Amino acid sequence: MKKEYIVERQGKTFVLYAGLLDEAHNRGLRSIRTELLQAPSDDNGQTAVVHATVELDTGVYSGIGDAAPNNVAAPMRTCLIRMAETRAKARALRDAINVSAVAFEELPPDDDEAAVDDNRPTPIRNRARLEDDTPKATPAQVKAIYLIGRNEHRLSEDQIDERIRSIYGRATTEISKRQASEAIDRLKAGNF
Repeated sequence: MKKEYIVERQGKTFVLYAGLLDEAHNRGLRSIRTELLQAPSDDNGQTAVVHATVELDTGVYSGIGDAAPNNVAAPMRTCLIRMAETRAKARALRDAINVSAVAFEELPPDDDEAAVDDNRPTPIRNRARLEDDTPKATPAQVKAIYLIGRNEHRLSEDQIDERIRSIYGRATTEISKRQASEAIDRLKAGNF
């Protein structure tokens, strides 16, 4: 897989969905099919579940993805079915092309307050912080913003920077971790 599709978060390596799809096309992707197994409702805690099937020249692979208000970033809470579908396709594609690293899109939101409140060890205290003492976006987050913007929306870095500045009032490299997570989710949802 191309290095541009690999990101780091809290010292761990993840792959971007766009990279999985790119590699699958390079390996003879024939089709991707999805099926909604469970629509979000009050009865199931607003949890969407999707099954994906990926067919390559080498065989057929499947995966299941879920999305619920407690495992997606705030802007994605209105896009639970799409998020579950992306996660399902990512899991199926990882199996199809033999990638063990988790897809970035499969991760829950990076909630720094939750990590501090439950006393889990976390490296965020050693990371760069903004003037109001909130954690600054990581280099991996900034890279993901540019990659997703460029590869999935055909935006230039200048266009991405302009949009980030109009939304958050600061440069892409100067937004908070939470803002970066939100921007990534918005880019993935297509409402950037």
